[in-house]
Amino acid sequence: MQDGEEDLSLGDVFTEPPRPPTPPPTFATCTRNTFPNLKIRLVGSHPLWAHHLWNAALAFASYIDSNPEIVRNRCVLELGAGGGLPGLVAVQNGAKKVVLTDYPESVLIDNLEFNARQNLSPDEQDHVETQGYIWGHSVDNIMRALPKDASTGFHLIILSDLIFNHSQHDALLKSCDMCLISCSASKHASIAPCVLVFYSHHRPHLADRDLDFFRKAQDAGWVCEEIVTRKYPPMFPEDPGEEEVRATVHGWRMTRGDARDFPHSNLV
Repeated sequence: MQDGEEDLSLGDVFTEPPRPPTPPPTFATCTRNTFPNLKIRLVGSHPLWAHHLWNAALAFASYIDSNPEIVRNRCVLELGAGGGLPGLVAVQNGAKKVVLTDYPESVLIDNLEFNARQNLSPDEQDHVETQGYIWGHSVDNIMRALPKDASTGFHLIILSDLIFNHSQHDALLKSCDMCLISCSASKHASIAPCVLVFYSHHRPHLADRDLDFFRKAQDAGWVCEEIVTRKYPPMFPEDPGEEEVRATVHGWRMTRGDARDFPHSNLV
């Protein structure tokens, strides 16, 4: 993983020499215990790193399979979905509606739609929608995807290995704030609406910059707590920095300040 602080907004257009052809898509398999394995197609190459199946996505899949109550009969939004693995797992665990989003480029959205078709039954596909979305922008289209009886927001928002993009922390938090349902509006009294943030410190010397995301969230009134850590082979073995740090996936839960006394599920 490159060390530079990149702004991945793709907002600027540069004059570049002709590029070589884009590599063909690749496939990665998520092995599961209670459900059939999922075969995730990844785009051949992309500056937003959508050509990797991140360890955080694998950890998310395992976590949701082990704690299906966090998605069952609930509305779920995944930002920066890449191959869409966590969101697809949420559908298979009984989510009422899952909206998978990524940067609005056809190669990314078409790939999400492909993975939904290839891994979900026709009935399950009725519960998922894909959209292009730029973090921090209007969420009107996303909110229109909600069922009419849950139109005020999502019960769970998934952020899978996104916070290494330090320039986008504020935009991500803005989107989460706009999309998460309030505790008072949620009908699922057993579980507080929350944002789950899974990530690895791919650049250990910038770990503190990664954690700025949670400091900014706390300053904005979110309650942040680490709920899980899991070890995987590091994504980029040749990269510098302590391997133990790069191999660890951290999972955090973020709830709004008004959820302090709200019951939580007994997650593992």
